[in-house]
Amino acid sequence: MDFEWTEEDRAFRARVRAFLEQELPPDWAEISRHGPGSREQTEFSLQFCPKLAAAGLLVPHWPRQWGGADRPTWEHFILGEEMWAAGEPRGAQYMNVNWIGPTLMRYGSPGQQERYIPAMANGTAIWCQGFSEPNAGSDLARLGTRAVRDGDDYVINGQKIWTSYAGLAHNCFLLARTGDGASGKAGIAIFLVDMKTPGIEVRSIPSLIGHGDIHETFFTDVRVPASARLGEEGQAWSIIGYSLANERVGIPRYEMAARVLDQMVLELRRRGRDGDATVQARAGSVAASCEAARMLVHRTVDMRARGQAVDAEASLARVAVAEADQAVTEFGMEFLPDAFVGDAFPAFLAHHERAIVTGIAAGATEIQLGLIARRWLGLPNGAS
Repeated sequence: MDFEWTEEDRAFRARVRAFLEQELPPDWAEISRHGPGSREQTEFSLQFCPKLAAAGLLVPHWPRQWGGADRPTWEHFILGEEMWAAGEPRGAQYMNVNWIGPTLMRYGSPGQQERYIPAMANGTAIWCQGFSEPNAGSDLARLGTRAVRDGDDYVINGQKIWTSYAGLAHNCFLLARTGDGASGKAGIAIFLVDMKTPGIEVRSIPSLIGHGDIHETFFTDVRVPASARLGEEGQAWSIIGYSLANERVGIPRYEMAARVLDQMVLELRRRGRDGDATVQARAGSVAASCEAARMLVHRTVDMRARGQAVDAEASLARVAVAEADQAVTEFGMEFLPDAFVGDAFPAFLAHHERAIVTGIAAGATEIQLGLIARRWLGLPNGAS
């Protein structure tokens, strides 16, 4: 793996930074304060992402057929690093860019592709994912939401929880059990559901992580056409595996963490504490955690760019990112505890709130560690 960026890569990063400097408003810190799921940031994304698309900076790595420019995989991650470092002005639309769009390109019917992908490429689509349930969190094989075939339709009943962005989403990438209700991975299907469909109720869950980020979503006799099913009944597990591999390494939170750590060190310097040997040692350790996360993510990007299959490497990278996120928050709380009270340091508070969910979203850290144990270390299930 070559650790040097090419001149083309550097030029692309400079172009993204220049665009952000031009387009982010003076009050961006306040708009982004409560995360990608807040109404303010979601509404901003619907103005910002079309501009990003017009500049060729929303989905440059996508095929030209779907609004992209067939650019290298690395540009996707350079773009993601700069967006997350700036506080993710794409809002919830990063999911479209990273995994929902690519999943539809690979598994969607021509009708589904024509209906959904153009709006994603234009920056005008908000999606949510209907995965977790009260009794099926990271263990999706236990989900109980049912989709029963009724002629040319399916009738869906069930409940989802921790549904990010559901309150403002146009569509939901929904998992439900079909057929005879077979347990485990069998009998699960994916449905692309219009969130305005009668029978859908969304309730916001108050939390520490932002305004509007997570919800309970109830489906009561929700009728959707069979054409809304993505792939075949029982095929969902292989599709989900592809989607989650993209999601787990598609959020470069380490870049935001590293930038926030730099700001914390500058504040400590302003207070005359940067000469403290303990501060220096801890700052170096945390910086190393961010860099380790970056390298593990870059490894998976390199594998993907070479056309190699990514498996446990995605889980390793995901755990490293979660650990780096937490390490930055812990550093700040240890040496700048007053900065987490009040609104004097919004970047620190925003990072802290987002770090809370890093170890949960896209598969909890415990699940990732289990995958690493089995697929990387070769340990049997239940090994201690």
